Amino acid sequence: MSASLFESPAFTAPQAGLNFPTQLTERYRPRSIADFVGLDKPKRVCAKLVERPFSSYWTFVGPSGTGKTTLAMALAEALPAEIHHIPSQECTVDRVKRVCDSCHYYPMSGCNWHLILIDEADQMSLAAQLYLLSKMDGTAPLPNTLIVFTCNDTTRFEPRFLSRTHTVEFSSYGIAKDAAALLERIWSSEAPQGAVAPNFARIVKEANNNVRESLTTLETELLIA
Repeated sequence: MSASLFESPAFTAPQAGLNFPTQLTERYRPRSIADFVGLDKPKRVCAKLVERPFSSYWTFVGPSGTGKTTLAMALAEALPAEIHHIPSQECTVDRVKRVCDSCHYYPMSGCNWHLILIDEADQMSLAAQLYLLSKMDGTAPLPNTLIVFTCNDTTRFEPRFLSRTHTVEFSSYGIAKDAAALLERIWSSEAPQGAVAPNFARIVKEANNNVRESLTTLETELLIA
């Protein structure tokens, strides 16, 4: 499996062997599909894909912090699949073509599938979008390959492009209770003995049910506990 998308070789390589603390968002990042807070439909979709994978194209759409990229990574872990990550600012025709070409070869050892992950895909160039559209329109799909596009909304996609992907909506609605319970569990594990706990439900509410933002706020509370 390729390196975590949350790890930056530019920073980790010089520090090999040193034990640095990690942020809460990394330490408590879900590693399996079942571990996610809320996201009932996206989790069911991904679980079914693991059971019966097929070459296909997916659009994960929803607010920031709802777990779109992380769930795609958990899906790759479960398949298992070799991840090819393309940030939106690097999503050029040449880069996409190289990645697609590599998917015609066997994935790395231990993997059965390829998973191309394009973050903030609505920001990709029109040329890249049209190239991907030509791949999706082709009669010979990429073998053993899933492509996951993440975005906050789909208004910048060509209608033809969007019609060829399976759209899965991510929402923070209805997760407040579970998110607050997660913060409470983390506080119990991380806070100094006797520290006065903050209002976990308020943290989640003020973050608009954004789990990542809630964890960042909790981390600040832990620093001053």
